[in-house]
Amino acid sequence: MTDRPGSPSSPGTPAGPTGGAWGAPAPAPAPRPRRRRRWLRWVAMGMTVLTLTAAGVGWTLYQRLDSNITTDTDTADELARWEKERPVALVQGAQNILIIGSDTRGAGNGAYGTDSGTQRSDTTILLHLAADRRSATAVSLPRDLMAKIPSCRQSDGSRTNERFAQFNWAYELAGAACTIRTVENITRIRVDHHVIVDFNGFKRLVDAIDGVEVCLKQPVDDQDAKLRLPAGRQVLRGEAALGYVRARYSLGNGSDTERMGRQQEFLGSLFREMQSSGVLLNPARLYPVLDAATSSLTTDAGLDTLRKLYDLVRTVRDIPSERVQFLTVPRRPYVYNSARDELVQPDADQLFEQLRNDRPVAVGMHVRAADNKPRRDEEPVIPVGPEGTGEAGTTEGQPASQAPPAPADPGTSAPATVSPKPTTPPTYEGTTAARGMCG
Repeated sequence: MTDRPGSPSSPGTPAGPTGGAWGAPAPAPAPRPRRRRRWLRWVAMGMTVLTLTAAGVGWTLYQRLDSNITTDTDTADELARWEKERPVALVQGAQNILIIGSDTRGAGNGAYGTDSGTQRSDTTILLHLAADRRSATAVSLPRDLMAKIPSCRQSDGSRTNERFAQFNWAYELAGAACTIRTVENITRIRVDHHVIVDFNGFKRLVDAIDGVEVCLKQPVDDQDAKLRLPAGRQVLRGEAALGYVRARYSLGNGSDTERMGRQQEFLGSLFREMQSSGVLLNPARLYPVLDAATSSLTTDAGLDTLRKLYDLVRTVRDIPSERVQFLTVPRRPYVYNSARDELVQPDADQLFEQLRNDRPVAVGMHVRAADNKPRRDEEPVIPVGPEGTGEAGTTEGQPASQAPPAPADPGTSAPATVSPKPTTPPTYEGTTAARGMCG
């Protein structure tokens, strides 16, 4: 049987429309031009280069921030020698950070005078971060507070004598370790970390957030603080901001207590500005703040890297501004020298006990004494006892509180007596970051 003409198996069968035999599968399509493949390759290479470049820049910036921080290992070594005498932490997760404002001038601050060759602390603040990170309390310690300063080791290896003297002598005599031990003696609160900030670090931090707004009732002309400002609402940046927080005799009654209150208001406004402007959530704005914050900064090993500092910032950035509180430890003129300060008892001991036990502290413009006698207009007091009873708790093993000391020469310490236990916790005079400086 012969094949039918045109059948697929017939020799000479004409090709179909696709170039193959009728009914045969079509051949594979021709390959795409090489030019497109090259273009895709170049895009991939470009993206790789950009990624590596960005990673390199990011790493460089990270390294720069890390290198800004100076680690204070000497303080840790000295504190380790006195570990048995130090108070223990009572609440897991709560942190207490001692912030020391050094009067080290640094480059560009010659107008404030030359460094004397000895270290001095202008400002000391004990910052308590609650374990649940829902509140923060910053307590200023007056530099002229009379306190027992222990025997401390100096940088040359020699030791100072124990003495009863102004609180800021501790830093001048033997640095941060002596200051921490003195604070722990006063408060019986364990200091977990410390941070030392000088003039330049403060100015750069204020500049990084584009300044802080203040309101002045009258003009300021302070030669010592290098500050001249008009009255009214205005934004202060680096140099003017430093002069404002350092000014003393040209503002208010010239007392150091009033200056500490002004510093607290300024720090509260600074925190609120960082929070309201989204600085802590915006990497582009956060970098210059971290750069400023780490410049001229000395910390213990627990806070000496960018990662550690950022972890700390991340834990506090969501604290409501009304729960960020500032106050000065209750003080009054020292009975034997009105130019010095002494603690008001039992109010001060009650404050320290609340912080030790991570209990809330009430602050307000109108305060209430610890013995439940109103000082001005009464404000509600936050109960701190068990089950919200309002009874003050006790801390087993804590030493008796200090009464106003008798006169003593610099080589002796003040006698201690037992102060009465308050029936309710006081309301302390202070402010919050929510109030701002302009109402």
